[in-house]
Amino acid sequence: MKISIIKVGYLEANCYILEQNKKLIVIDPGDEYDKIAPYIKNKEIVKVLITHYHPDHVGALSNFEDKLILKNPKETTYNIGPFSFMVIYTKGHTSDSITYYFKKEKIMFTGDFLFKGIVGRTDLPSGNQKEMFESLKKIKSYPGDIKIYPGHGQSTTLKYEKENNYFLKDPFF
Repeated sequence: MKISIIKVGYLEANCYILEQNKKLIVIDPGDEYDKIAPYIKNKEIVKVLITHYHPDHVGALSNFEDKLILKNPKETTYNIGPFSFMVIYTKGHTSDSITYYFKKEKIMFTGDFLFKGIVGRTDLPSGNQKEMFESLKKIKSYPGDIKIYPGHGQSTTLKYEKENNYFLKDPFF
């Protein structure tokens, strides 16, 4: 699977384009559709995934057909086109925060739930520190060799976060 990262908007949110067999999944089309458009030209978008509904992650959403947007996903495995992924509820940054886990590829898209070296804020509307801790416990149970693609900044691995991120280190829990 090919992964393209496009930094969009004034907060430089990471919009991800996943490509397999000329089919695409777009994750968090935050803004600046003109930056995203060249990556999707002449290819079939099979789904648009949203990690959470803050404006810096959905600003260009209106440029996509409504039927392509995965709305109110259940916490289960989805097989869409050539893609297979799990939805994991990772509330805390927001009440609608979702992580997408592509098990075969060993990658997670965490939105603003988990960044390299830190976690997302919980002091914004619908944020909740207790839910954040529960979500961190959940994610901590996954294998360390998973690559993390956050909503902003650079990628990391779950192993690195377990060893270096204060919020995931023992004995924090």
